[in-house]
Amino acid sequence: MDPRIDQIVEEAKRQEESCLYTSTALFSWQKEVRVFRVAFIVIPIICGSFASARIFVRDPCYDWPIAIAAMVAGLFPAVFKALDLDVSLKTIADSANRFKTLQDRFRQASLIGATRNAAELEEEFLALMQRMDDTRSSSPTIPDRHFVKAQAKIKKGDYRFDRTKIS
Repeated sequence: MDPRIDQIVEEAKRQEESCLYTSTALFSWQKEVRVFRVAFIVIPIICGSFASARIFVRDPCYDWPIAIAAMVAGLFPAVFKALDLDVSLKTIADSANRFKTLQDRFRQASLIGATRNAAELEEEFLALMQRMDDTRSSSPTIPDRHFVKAQAKIKKGDYRFDRTKIS
């Protein structure tokens, strides 16, 4: 086999692995952002409702809990914004899906593309790398903790397709 084809196939495998880790980290981040978004929407609603109980409860012993509930209801949206937790779920999901698609394309290039001549394979690989560059440039920066989660998940074998154990 042509050594240039071997090099392209090896690089395609490396890019496939990179896409796997990135998409897995993005999906992990997406789950976390969903939970935070729900919490930062529901908690102020509950606290605001509790604070409005002041209308019905005139007992002074409830003044502090009601004031704290009102403060939390007012602060949560600001904290949510200040911590930049309002990152778009759609942006994260789109990036994750694009990396997952690229992962499949690089895998196909390394397996099927290896049967082509070097010029055709290189052309396909360069087109995929252009897509990869575009995807990376529009992808949000992923928090490191999600890369650690992705590494653990992948190492555990969650994304390994063992064809001998198909039931």
